[in-house]
Amino acid sequence: MTVTTAGTATETNATPEATPANPVLRVAPASPAVAAAHFGASLAFHADVSDVAAALSAGGDPGFVVLDSRSTASWDQGHVPGAVHLPTALIPEQAGHLLDRSVPVVTYCWGPGCNGGTRAALALAELGYQVKEMLGGFEYWAREGFEFETWQGRERRAADPLTSPVDTDDCGC
Repeated sequence: MTVTTAGTATETNATPEATPANPVLRVAPASPAVAAAHFGASLAFHADVSDVAAALSAGGDPGFVVLDSRSTASWDQGHVPGAVHLPTALIPEQAGHLLDRSVPVVTYCWGPGCNGGTRAALALAELGYQVKEMLGGFEYWAREGFEFETWQGRERRAADPLTSPVDTDDCGC
């Protein structure tokens, strides 16, 4: 079935007769080709905290810079070691002084309930930077047990077993 919305045709798996009572299938899943395009694009826009931490701890140049887009008070509470601090509102005037346009930037803010990392990524993309957003933000960085910096020094909390595997560094994904 092809559904046309605002002049754009989208392939779905729905048939006009089928109306599942199940809320998960009330809107039919996308076709495999549409799903592959969507999820492939998602990976081009996002990185997770475990992958960022692994790249940063591997030694050498990870090939990207991490940018904390939160306020100074938030930065002082804790941030990813080695991150650049640049609040979103200051990106248009200061990014050119702090960041190299040839180096991809990974932005983050507080966590999944905050879209500050997304807004920072948008501001950087509009200035011509290659950018990804770190899913989970600082919250998941700390919850997964990665070391972070505060104005008092470095800290590390025990990993939350709901966000990170208990007996291994490899979550299997």
